[in-house]
Amino acid sequence: MADGFYRARPTGRSPVDDDTLTPTDAETDGRSGERGFESVLWERPPQVAEIDRLTEPDSFGDLNLDQVVDAIVAGRLQYNLKPFFYAPLHDANAVRYRQEVLVDLEKPDVHDSVIAFSDGMQRMRDHLQQVEKLRDRLQKQAWLLEAIDIYWTAVERLATELNDRDLTSRGLRTLRTFLRRYVASQPFVSLANQTQALKQSLGGVRYAVLLNGGKVTVSRYADEPNYSAEVVKVFDRFEQRAVSSYLASFTDYVEMDHVEAHILEFVARLNPDLFTQLAEYCKQHISYLDDTVARFDREVQFYLAYLRLVGQLSASGLHLCYPHVSARSKAIRVEDTFDLALASKLVPAGGKVVSNDFYLDDEERVFVVTGPNNGGKTTFARTFGQLHYLASLGLIVPGSQARLFLPDRVFTHFEREEDIETLRGKFEDELVRVHEILEQATERSVIVMNESFSSTTLSDALFVGGEVMQRILDLDCLGLYVTFVDELASLSEATVSMVSQIVPENPAERTYKVIRKPADGLAYAWAIADKYGLSYDQLLQRIGR
Repeated sequence: MADGFYRARPTGRSPVDDDTLTPTDAETDGRSGERGFESVLWERPPQVAEIDRLTEPDSFGDLNLDQVVDAIVAGRLQYNLKPFFYAPLHDANAVRYRQEVLVDLEKPDVHDSVIAFSDGMQRMRDHLQQVEKLRDRLQKQAWLLEAIDIYWTAVERLATELNDRDLTSRGLRTLRTFLRRYVASQPFVSLANQTQALKQSLGGVRYAVLLNGGKVTVSRYADEPNYSAEVVKVFDRFEQRAVSSYLASFTDYVEMDHVEAHILEFVARLNPDLFTQLAEYCKQHISYLDDTVARFDREVQFYLAYLRLVGQLSASGLHLCYPHVSARSKAIRVEDTFDLALASKLVPAGGKVVSNDFYLDDEERVFVVTGPNNGGKTTFARTFGQLHYLASLGLIVPGSQARLFLPDRVFTHFEREEDIETLRGKFEDELVRVHEILEQATERSVIVMNESFSSTTLSDALFVGGEVMQRILDLDCLGLYVTFVDELASLSEATVSMVSQIVPENPAERTYKVIRKPADGLAYAWAIADKYGLSYDQLLQRIGR
């Protein structure tokens, strides 16, 4: 498994900004506080079963985070990583815990060591899967022996290499101490010694096979001459080189055929003590895999998979950074940010990604985004929601620098097709959905609303939109509201107007830049013109230009 990695641009400050953060320089006897290593994702991890039961948040589809996660976990389905992306963090120290691990994993030597371990564990799992498929008892035992050999070698190598690495994260430093103790423990040393000794003994078994017609005889090897080299030498003169081969290829099956199985059975009868030892070894070590090692192997894929994705984007020149996250301050600021889902599609195809900036200061709480259709408003709304959610996962986010609020939940309300099963009209359905959001939202929530109430009249959209906006402002939560009703942009001192831009010389051309400026009064006009086929693009088509 080959992975690229991403090196974040330094910002001159620690990734997370919160007064309650704990120090990172305590490794002592391998404990963070009084706890030993348990998880590389959580300092105090929940039960695995609790995480695996999580389902995709409602906001994922609206924010296109489902597409982002699909791109991240591609090629790693065996680890079942998606539940990790469904469990956002609500504490700044927990965010920092993950950011510290990412910083360590960006170091080439640490990254290479973890990748080598991951590759070894994957080969081990491949062997174990093969054990389940095989029918012959002795062959199953041999494959299990090989799986265990791969396991202890990968673990010992990781433990040895991490001892020589410059680690600063609590997660990997406590893992290093755990591994140091684990590989020095009597059970692990015994496992390694037994595995090596048994492989050496099996590798030293010699036997002779005599083929006489349809009869196969297996006997002990008695120093009979090996004519293999002579046979090859005799027939070598008949070999033809640099010619086309018309021979049919045969699949090299892992499972033995009946002749090979009988030969192996006869060899086992000739060496009863050794093969009895192999059987006892497999019985004794059937549960050899340490739970903590297995958990690390799965959890670290969360980081490796994400670093692979952002590495591709960073290589194209896009900015990504560690966000400064606070669970208290709602003053936010992000520069050079972009929609991660859109960029993941555009970059491989050589497309151009447009970045934007935004900020909220003091008592400002809600962006009101207006502007012409197809001008990047929805993309900007998705970016706003994505940033807060990705930051709450402890991940690197799009932008050259970012200071974000750590929400308890990200709510979204995007326009949807009318659902005839609800027996409600589109406007009524929107009201029901908004009501549910406002019932659940708190002062620590982030609410993203896109083109809400666009199916109704201007007066109704203004009235209902104003009521909803006031509820959001009363909650004192952060929000973004994309609308064609310009009046909402100046509803309160807590609202900030942002407008998607066009090229002045050509109104049909969008810049996809969304800037902080007063609403220009054209948003509703654009919406009406588009609705009745009178937009600039539509008129050009109708007059044949």
